[in-house]
Amino acid sequence: MDTALTQCVMSFNRPDDKTLLVSIAGDFRTGNELPSSGEVENQIRSEPGIRELTFETEGLTGWDSRLLTFLIKINELCTQNNIHINREGLPQGVQRLLALASAVPENKEARREAVQSSVVSKTGETTIGFWHSFIETVDFVGDAFLSFMRLLRGKARYRPSELFVIIQDCGAKAFPIVSLISLLVGLILAFIGAIQLKMFGAQIYIADLVGIGMVRVMGAIMTGIIMAGRTGAAFAAQLGTMQVNEEIDALKTMGISPMEFLVVPRMLALTLMMPLLCLYADLMGILGGMLVGVGMMDLTVMEYFMETKKAVTLVHVWIGLFHSVVFGVLVSLAGCLRGMQCGRSASSVGEAGTSAVVTGIVSIIVATAVITFICQVLGI
Repeated sequence: MDTALTQCVMSFNRPDDKTLLVSIAGDFRTGNELPSSGEVENQIRSEPGIRELTFETEGLTGWDSRLLTFLIKINELCTQNNIHINREGLPQGVQRLLALASAVPENKEARREAVQSSVVSKTGETTIGFWHSFIETVDFVGDAFLSFMRLLRGKARYRPSELFVIIQDCGAKAFPIVSLISLLVGLILAFIGAIQLKMFGAQIYIADLVGIGMVRVMGAIMTGIIMAGRTGAAFAAQLGTMQVNEEIDALKTMGISPMEFLVVPRMLALTLMMPLLCLYADLMGILGGMLVGVGMMDLTVMEYFMETKKAVTLVHVWIGLFHSVVFGVLVSLAGCLRGMQCGRSASSVGEAGTSAVVTGIVSIIVATAVITFICQVLGI
């Protein structure tokens, strides 16, 4: 029985009552369609009593892994029907590869089976995962606090030179992006205010709007978001890579605490640099608002400066600095936490960086809401 193929054919013959001869001819490398193991199964069922299956491949001109896949399916079929396979008629290379493929039997239990979970089950798994994540976070914060206390007592083991390098990365190297974003935010605030204030002839209050908005909260928020995407992700990637390369395990083996050696310097560096970056962002935002006020609202530089000086008080400055310190702690905690939780694969490093950014930004927004509410209650 031949298949309707031009480049690969298969036929059957019965040399005796107990043997089925399968003849394979053609080129298995170029056939658009290949013989199916179902044809062999139909032949076996239509002619009962077959106890041996042999091959004849003199007409086989070429083969690749598709021939092996075809023969493996036939082998499984014959095993199910208690039929012996004689491989002597196959090419030597095919025989060796088949022997290698059958050397270790397939572990059926290793296959993943799709399991349909109910809504209740998924909700329970999500709740348990959230609880475990919460416990890990609390444990990490506690370890970080204890390590920081050891640092204050001068007992923490870390490299001061690395601390200064991290400070440089968190501070001076972040100036360009902080300058650009803060300047544009100041411009945007001024544009939004100018549209409404111009209707009442109160363009001078653009300085109040931009000054108070930037100094009190917007400068700290934008700086925190920038550092979450820049530095928080970098912390997670650095520690995650160390986790993948087992460098953190090596530190533990040598009796060095990873919290003291890796986490505390990063947290300290970002916490120290955030207030300075916040002040710089406030200045750039005020300059951005001044560009709009002077360039479009016919204000003079001195008018804008004096109105800003009158509107912005030290209370606004201290509230903004407090925001920045809190954001520095949250961003560094999120980055280091996700880095320490990183898995052992390369993809886990990217996932840790993404999770660090998301966690940092969400923490900044929540902290802003809490601090704003507290300031409202206290009347400041």
